[in-house]
Amino acid sequence: MPRARSTKTYPESAAIPQDSGSGCFSGFMFVPLTVIFISALLGLLAIKKANPLLSTSVDSMPDSIPSNLSPIFRREVLYWADNISKWASASNLDPNLVATIMQIESCGDPRATSSAGAMGLFQVMPFHFLSGDNPYDPETNAARGLAYLVRSLATANGDARLAMAGYNGGIGVIHRSEWNWHAQTKRYVQYGAPIYYDAVSGNPSSTALNDWYSNYGVSLCNQASQRLGLP
Repeated sequence: MPRARSTKTYPESAAIPQDSGSGCFSGFMFVPLTVIFISALLGLLAIKKANPLLSTSVDSMPDSIPSNLSPIFRREVLYWADNISKWASASNLDPNLVATIMQIESCGDPRATSSAGAMGLFQVMPFHFLSGDNPYDPETNAARGLAYLVRSLATANGDARLAMAGYNGGIGVIHRSEWNWHAQTKRYVQYGAPIYYDAVSGNPSSTALNDWYSNYGVSLCNQASQRLGLP
């Protein structure tokens, strides 16, 4: 989303490993073990309720990628594959364009935050939210971010490359000469456009995405992977 140029920051998160085993126990142990099990289960449910975005795990990964979404995107973005397909359909957008925006903005981290105030999966600025919105709720973040992308795409007469420029630098940049774009917007389009074109062309991989990841996305995607509980 259009915002002051800044570096994103990401709070740390960690997964707690669990061990399992097998063996025998007497009937006298059944009641206390049952009490312990129920207490642990209630505690886990309470944690998930308090931190719904931090309770996701690899078990939530889609079994397959929707046919309308390219597999070239990072696994942190493909984690949201079913959601991306749903959000794109609701907004009448190409899911590959939606995935490209998410790839560059947050690499799939629902808690991504920039020092300029942009928030969530699609890095939406505060003034795009309604009173009472939770900016980090994926559904809300997608609704507000993609509404702006729809406006940008309409202003660009369907040109995805220009729509990306508008999403990053503000819709007003679409009708300006490219030499007058901010350097960040130029980089955004430099990587975003070929990633999108690779996706819609059915390419099995994307050199542009790999270059973006190497130059800008390593820490971003590592934090997203930790947040989502990916191994």
